Amino acid sequence: MLPELSAYVSDIAPGRGALRPARSWLHSDAPTRSLNGDWHFRLSPTPSVAEDFAAEGFDDSGWDDIPVPSHWVLRGDGAYGRPIYTNVQFPFPIDPPHVPDENPTGDYRRHFDLSPDWAEAERVVLRFDGVESLFRVWVNGVEIGSAAGSRLAHEFDVTSSVRPGGNVIAVRVHQWSASSYLEDQDQWWLPGIFRDVTLLARPAGGIEDVWLRTGFEDGRGRVEPEVTADAAAFPVTLRIPELGIEHVWGTASEVAPLDVGGVEPWSAERPRLYDVTVSTAAESIALRVGFRTVEIRGDRFLVNGRRVVFHGVNRHETHPERGRVFDEAHAREDLARMKRFNVNAIRTSHYPPHPRLLDLADELGFWVVLECDLETHGFDTTDWVGNPSDDPAWREAYLDRIRRTVERDKNHPSIVIWSLGNEAGTGSNLAAMSAWVHARDAGRPVHYEGDHAGDYTDVYSRMYASVPETERIGSDDSDSTLLNCTPSQSARQRTKPFLLCEYAHAMGNGPGGLDQYEALVHRYPRLHGGFVWEWRDHGILATAPDGTPYYAYGGDFSEAVHDGNFVMDGMLLSNDVPTPSLHEFKAVVQPVRFTFTGDDVVITNLRHSADTSDLRFRLRVEHDGTPVDSRDLAIPVVAAGESARVSLPRTPVAEDAETWVSLDAVLAAKTAWAHEGHVIASAQLDLTPRRPAPGVRRRTGWRRADGTQVLGIGEFVEGSVVRLAGRTVAGPRLELFRAPTDNDESASEEVEESDADIPGVSNAELWRRDGLDRLTTRRLSVERTADALRTLAKVSAANSALSVMVETVWSIEADALELRVEIEPSSGWRTVWPRIGIRFDLPDGAAPVDGAEWFGLGPHESYPDSLRAARTGRFASGIHDLSVEYARPQESGHRSRLRQLSLTSGGTEVLRIAALPDTRGRLPGFTLSRHSPQQIARAAHPFELPDSTTSHLIIDAAQHGLGSRACGPDVRPEFSLRPESRTIRLRIAAG
Repeated sequence: MLPELSAYVSDIAPGRGALRPARSWLHSDAPTRSLNGDWHFRLSPTPSVAEDFAAEGFDDSGWDDIPVPSHWVLRGDGAYGRPIYTNVQFPFPIDPPHVPDENPTGDYRRHFDLSPDWAEAERVVLRFDGVESLFRVWVNGVEIGSAAGSRLAHEFDVTSSVRPGGNVIAVRVHQWSASSYLEDQDQWWLPGIFRDVTLLARPAGGIEDVWLRTGFEDGRGRVEPEVTADAAAFPVTLRIPELGIEHVWGTASEVAPLDVGGVEPWSAERPRLYDVTVSTAAESIALRVGFRTVEIRGDRFLVNGRRVVFHGVNRHETHPERGRVFDEAHAREDLARMKRFNVNAIRTSHYPPHPRLLDLADELGFWVVLECDLETHGFDTTDWVGNPSDDPAWREAYLDRIRRTVERDKNHPSIVIWSLGNEAGTGSNLAAMSAWVHARDAGRPVHYEGDHAGDYTDVYSRMYASVPETERIGSDDSDSTLLNCTPSQSARQRTKPFLLCEYAHAMGNGPGGLDQYEALVHRYPRLHGGFVWEWRDHGILATAPDGTPYYAYGGDFSEAVHDGNFVMDGMLLSNDVPTPSLHEFKAVVQPVRFTFTGDDVVITNLRHSADTSDLRFRLRVEHDGTPVDSRDLAIPVVAAGESARVSLPRTPVAEDAETWVSLDAVLAAKTAWAHEGHVIASAQLDLTPRRPAPGVRRRTGWRRADGTQVLGIGEFVEGSVVRLAGRTVAGPRLELFRAPTDNDESASEEVEESDADIPGVSNAELWRRDGLDRLTTRRLSVERTADALRTLAKVSAANSALSVMVETVWSIEADALELRVEIEPSSGWRTVWPRIGIRFDLPDGAAPVDGAEWFGLGPHESYPDSLRAARTGRFASGIHDLSVEYARPQESGHRSRLRQLSLTSGGTEVLRIAALPDTRGRLPGFTLSRHSPQQIARAAHPFELPDSTTSHLIIDAAQHGLGSRACGPDVRPEFSLRPESRTIRLRIAAG
């Protein structure tokens, strides 16, 4: 590489040439010309110093075509390179500001025509809304300039270079540049022109920029206008037709605030917008404003005078085929889905999204933390030596990024906090960014999680704090210091609102314990909720060697360094399917709380500002899951933050069945994001009289036997069941292993609140060390009576002295075949177990077991620390829908508190199982799958699972919790499964 080119890609300046100052993304009636579409494209493995491709007459007929916007690594089935996923690691040597000579570079060319009336424009502006990472621009052979900042908007003045008729634009994009050191976000590296390219005709007497700050107090609104325009543009007219406002400013000096009466406030729950135009004789700008005031009062974060609780998600821009290319229809549905799952806030991790997304957020209603395009996480590898955040040479690059972030999106009422970026260490450049924001926009606070001591930010923020640590933050415990804080800094941080900018890492099956965080928010007003990491998986649609489609993650594209499936950490799968964790989130954060007290129910409206007039309340009664009554419940309108007590109607209680009362709050009318009757909140009340479980019948006269016997529907050989109701069965075998979840596989360095006592070692490693995935059995005895069979076995693993004694008793009880299993671990087990259960293998035969109907918790899966979305009822599912197809196969599909289970084949019941509680009233759970835990654990992708000829039923006396250990706290002690004695009792009958 020639020195001048090396210096160019290593240039830390944010831009060169005719680059214009940042301004708002405005809806103007001035002429525009989209340059989206097919461009000619050539990729080189290294940058070239030759610029002949930019000449007007250059022959590009031999080049390929590529759509703009797009990412070149997602086109051509690998012809233009492959995506790279890293979380923290830099995919190039850490040598700032330099990047390797091996630097894929894409050259783009596009021919376009301009109509003659464009000659009347005072200026012609070329706008790029997103290019990764460094790009240079030529128009008609003239170099215009360059810019860096991949997720930021850049405008160039091309007035002197364009002409009516035919024109040629050429763009050179380098995958790596000095700016790559500032863009080490946890996501795929996806180079190219991936957002819109637009020509703008700027008229003489037009409006360069406009900012309408708004406020609200006591039913009155306020508009504080800022109009950037030449003197010749005046008079300027502000119109708000719905409010009867038409205000004319004759000169720039006359532009002044306006008080507006009779306005309705904007909030995330009631996103009231007013159409506004700001016009001159030459141009009209259309905006939608929402009246709201953001303020911090003490340690409270308030909008319109009321405390905000963020039930939020971190949202990356990602799609399995388009990458970060924006599709408005998909984005609108994505946000509507958020609303349906009670998400009320978005952190734009870790860059500004496509600008239209914020229009949608204004319209549908979200609290938005708008984040700058900044992260330098890879410097963690060097203990932050060389980190640009504290290097004065990078100051202008940092300031340019925050200026472009704020200026582009400043008009949006949904944005209530500006965030400087993410995981970029700390230093003077971040402090300078904060100072600039405070000077530019006094109406919104500044956030940055890395400022642990609170030196330059307005809110205290942490990621992945445990429940006990979060409680310490919320309390006024002056004896405990906060992370990386002195006592005085801790005291200062406790005077600010606190939010978890990332928590509850939703990687694979999990997280657990969401409800514990939510409980703290209501106990400690300083805590303002947080943002789950994250909204959706980032899988890239790929094809296995046998043609099977799958969602690829790090390492699937032969990257030199990568971070595996850590990019698959959303509550929504890559194909838009909600995971059980999203249902759990919805239930935990539901905005209406039901508290049953005697014959009454107390209904509490937890919303920020909306009353319950948009809801109706539906009550139903079920006996053993069968509906017996359903009606609407008359509830008075409950104001935000208030409660109402209502008497429940008399409920018929069954003598021989469980009686459950369910109460739902549902939408009374269709909205922009959900249908009428959509469930917002739910609760259940158990009115079942307590009844003891049938006792175990004592038997005598046991005698040794060979174990070959028939008991009712069961046939036994050598003490093992071989057939049930004429169906081949193998089992029950002790199952202590589950296919490790991503949380199970992750090593934790924080064991303060964990039941695992080996820092840096994952639970899954300990389970494999102890042989839980390869247990073997030694039969100790077989005994029988006329109507019973008993076996005793010792279960252990190779190279281990640890063991479990398993006593199995089959007997005829109440016209059914009862199975009772006593599980007793030896001493010496030092870690948690994933499960305590028994497994039956059901070979397909003529009628494969392909579904289940059950009475218990459902319809979704549930685990000890993830139960809030589950309700007691009757449910049915096909076997494939019982488990979740995570990008990396792992434990899923457990349904808790089972009472009755029917295994079905083609919709016909083939076996019926009733579960009896143990002596402490605990009911088992079940999992039904086409693969065993061991098979699932060996697969890295779903397509690697073997063809199956067997269904596997596991009845669990207990399961270990889920936690958030993949990036966060481990399973809390109360949900940790220590080795212990357990009993499983089942009664099995033919279907």
